[in-house]
Amino acid sequence: MKRLNHDIRSSGATDASAATVDMKFEVVVIPVSDVDRAKEFYGRLGWRLDADRAAGADFRVIQYTPPGSGCSVQFGTNLTAAAPGSAQGLYLIVSDIEAARDELIARRVEVSEVFHEGAPGARFHQATNGRVSGPAPDHRSYGSYASFSDPDGNGWLLQEVTTRLPGRGLSMDVATLTELLREAEQHHGEYEPTAPKHHWSGWYAAYIVARENGSTPDEAAKDAALHIEGTRDRVPG
Repeated sequence: MKRLNHDIRSSGATDASAATVDMKFEVVVIPVSDVDRAKEFYGRLGWRLDADRAAGADFRVIQYTPPGSGCSVQFGTNLTAAAPGSAQGLYLIVSDIEAARDELIARRVEVSEVFHEGAPGARFHQATNGRVSGPAPDHRSYGSYASFSDPDGNGWLLQEVTTRLPGRGLSMDVATLTELLREAEQHHGEYEPTAPKHHWSGWYAAYIVARENGSTPDEAAKDAALHIEGTRDRVPG
């Protein structure tokens, strides 16, 4: 990690505009009472297992990452003094709330009905009449929810986001994005000689989204090609 500017460190400045180092929120530790039971549950969700490491009988850390997420969860032995089940209001952002709920049910997870808030903060409280059955009117972005819990009672919220507020979006830094664009350029160059007529931007967009969602470069190139082939009839001229 790059060092902070000396003037900032010495002056004790706290203004967010003075920050020079990216701070990416990437891991949440959740407290569980039975590590293997929690591992079975989160594995059943279809999340990617990143690590399961132990150091003797007194320490173990397991990490899972939800599909398409830049943030992971960790749990294990001697990771936190928090009471099992005390983590609440953990958000999972989805583009289709009903489809996400159906997938969890297919994975044998108990999920609430889709709801929207009739009172401020109702999303955080299951035992309340502030939750209104059904999605938000017109599926308003940020307005539809469903909830579920892990075996210890750690609480998760599905939230449907279809159009993001200004300022939200890609969080990678310039160097990372530059490297990704160069990688995309190389793969697009291999694809272009035999490709149907298309605009490069569509291929690049599909490639970058696939890489952000965890695909390998080869998998992302295949996804981008499928995207182009699926939209070529709509390419003008």
